[in-house]
Amino acid sequence: MMSQPPARSVQVFSTCPPSSAVSREAYVERVTDVARWSEQHGCKGILVYTDNSLVDPWLITHIIIQHTKALCPLVAVQPTYMHPYTVAKMIASLGYLYGRRVYLNMVAGGFKNDLAALNDTTPHDKRYERLREYTDIIQQLLTDASPLTCSGEFYKVDRLKLIPSLPRDLVPGVFVSGSSEAGLAAVKALGAVSVEYPKPAAEYGGDPPGADIERGMRIGIIAREDEAEAWSVARARFPEDRKGQLTHQLAMKVSDSVWHKQLTQLGEQSESNPYWLIPFQHYKTFCPYLVGSYRCVGEELARYVKLGYGTFILDVPSDESELRHINIAFRLALQTPGALPNRLEVPPR
Repeated sequence: MMSQPPARSVQVFSTCPPSSAVSREAYVERVTDVARWSEQHGCKGILVYTDNSLVDPWLITHIIIQHTKALCPLVAVQPTYMHPYTVAKMIASLGYLYGRRVYLNMVAGGFKNDLAALNDTTPHDKRYERLREYTDIIQQLLTDASPLTCSGEFYKVDRLKLIPSLPRDLVPGVFVSGSSEAGLAAVKALGAVSVEYPKPAAEYGGDPPGADIERGMRIGIIAREDEAEAWSVARARFPEDRKGQLTHQLAMKVSDSVWHKQLTQLGEQSESNPYWLIPFQHYKTFCPYLVGSYRCVGEELARYVKLGYGTFILDVPSDESELRHINIAFRLALQTPGALPNRLEVPPR
């Protein structure tokens, strides 16, 4: 008789609104609201973006921790912005001050113009090699009490010690984009969660994308009791926009992102309900959406879980009720036979 697979929980992260989308006067309140909603409706954590146009993610992380009890910020970290010691020091300091665990979303690339403005001309695959070295230094500083000495291709440190140290139970989980071969190699080397932008579940043919790593996805969800209502909400929130479509096309011409190209090519094919790419195609957001009834969306989520996806990073919620609707869809996914033999880190409604 074959042994049963080990228990595995499904964890859900929301996303913090970017500062570019909210007025300065309202931004702190909006971040606080979204963080509290996310915690109330069972999210494990909340993604905090980074790029040249946004408020510093570590300052936003501080606000989130101060206004929640257990929510774990998933902080986007770009090596171009700071030394790995500074990242480790931030994590250890937050652990010391608040006893809160954070997660790291390690970003190898970003907007091409952002990188050019910082004189970062590192080729795509080399950026992932740099990311591996960078993240390894962070991990060693956070987990090893002895001074660290290393001399790599990109970074060199000599007897570097992290004070204060970080308790073992607060060591951060690490996420890395696994859409390219270089990204997947970094995921495996670091023992990270591979973050992907999924195809419709049916297009995987029933075969898991790979059982040797932990897999996660970026996905938006709009679910309602009635399917027509869900699509009405979706089209009102993300109307087709010629200007946005042209902006997306322009971004594609200067992007070397593998996931960006994969989603664009997928969008040129016919979409399958409930999978929806219009928000991505019209530059409204950067992930696919699932739209439909609770049952329809729940069944698609169950297929992804069965394929081995254990982490779901949601798009920015429009309001608190949106997280309640999403919660219902996930609970129906748990009830689908064969979907998940264990548990979901979402509390009862």
